[in-house]
Amino acid sequence: MRAFSPTAPLKELARRALGGRGRVVGVERLRGGTKKGVYRLVLADDSSVVAYVWSGAENYWPEPHTGEGPFAHADGLDLFVGATEALASVGVRTPRVLWVERDHQELGADVALVEDVGGPTLEEHMAHGDPAFVRGVLGRLGEALAAMGTRSEAGVGKVSRPLVRDRSCAELVVEHALVDLDEGARRRPELAEVSSRVRVRLDELFERVGPRFEHGLVHSELGPDHVLVDPAGEPVLIDVEGLMFFDVEWEHVFLRFRFGDLYRYLERPGLDPARTELYTWAEHLSLVAGPLRLLDGDYPDRAEMLGIVEYHLGRVVALARE
Repeated sequence: MRAFSPTAPLKELARRALGGRGRVVGVERLRGGTKKGVYRLVLADDSSVVAYVWSGAENYWPEPHTGEGPFAHADGLDLFVGATEALASVGVRTPRVLWVERDHQELGADVALVEDVGGPTLEEHMAHGDPAFVRGVLGRLGEALAAMGTRSEAGVGKVSRPLVRDRSCAELVVEHALVDLDEGARRRPELAEVSSRVRVRLDELFERVGPRFEHGLVHSELGPDHVLVDPAGEPVLIDVEGLMFFDVEWEHVFLRFRFGDLYRYLERPGLDPARTELYTWAEHLSLVAGPLRLLDGDYPDRAEMLGIVEYHLGRVVALARE
């Protein structure tokens, strides 16, 4: 059984960070991402804050990808702080950062205390909420995406790490897709059967992609579960550590996967069809290999991950046989 972060040090941290209002009367571990722990700390005045904890005890990935490129493991306090600052610079809302502590001795981890936005996720609103309200939130999320496109860089990569300036997004995507293809094919015979066709198709699509010299900010995993909705109906982006400068088509392929018919409220005109098609193949492969890597460890929601694998594996096989 995995031992998560002890609660006593979180209570003490809140007391130090928040002073007189920082007495914690309850701690709840929230369903968060796969790389950090997320805890709601309920205070004596009935308000609450959220603690993010980056430690090995909270990270479910058995062999995280390391390195400095755009597809390196998106984990850690520095990436989080850099992402929140970059998004704030273009007016995009994230939970307000209240306190940051590196190398907390008792937790053996970096920790951030942030605003508890309190609202449900956009995913929950889409499933059970008022359709008119959801359309309004999606419209404001579309505005946030447009604002992110106003920040641009010639290089590509995570906002808090050195940018790659000598290789294109398309080159990096194909390189990563081939790794995902090899890993997926070793584990799933259906993918192995079509792997040679997939390689040929990736090469053909790459040849159609022209040069590009500016890249916008992309969240890189912007599903409706990574958008909280505050009481005013404003979207609040979370799990932002993967924020990077990259081709915006990469973001929009993922948005299409996750939002389905509602993507029309987020659609951006002028996307490059060649990039979009290449990145569609690559993201399908990533969503086969990534969950399979995660399942090498003790991640608890195994049925959820297997469902993702089966869907995207089916899409790759179908595309390869067309």
